[in-house]
Amino acid sequence: MTNCIFCRIASKELPSGIVYEDENTLAFKDINPISPVHILVIPKKHFCHLSQISEEDPHLAGHLLFVVNHIAKQEGLTENGYRVVINCGEWGGQIVQHLHLHLLGGRQLTNELG
Repeated sequence: MTNCIFCRIASKELPSGIVYEDENTLAFKDINPISPVHILVIPKKHFCHLSQISEEDPHLAGHLLFVVNHIAKQEGLTENGYRVVINCGEWGGQIVQHLHLHLLGGRQLTNELG
């Protein structure tokens, strides 16, 4: 998808604060963080949102969570904890229409979700 900002970041067309990359995944610092650690983890392949993952990509969701866990360890978040958020669609609060996971940590997070 040519005008997707996350696709452009994944293809290195746009700069980002990359913290992790492998063949299928890219993770970078959010430009508007809501916590001291706020990292976005995206698949390099374009999916608008979580509900588009199909049996053609059976390991994608697990790999994204593996990457989040790896980065949480790398960022020193595992001792005190962290939050992982996936917004799906307009009513779910998704702003960029490319599947992405938010890794949040580095401070006490509240239980309020909405």
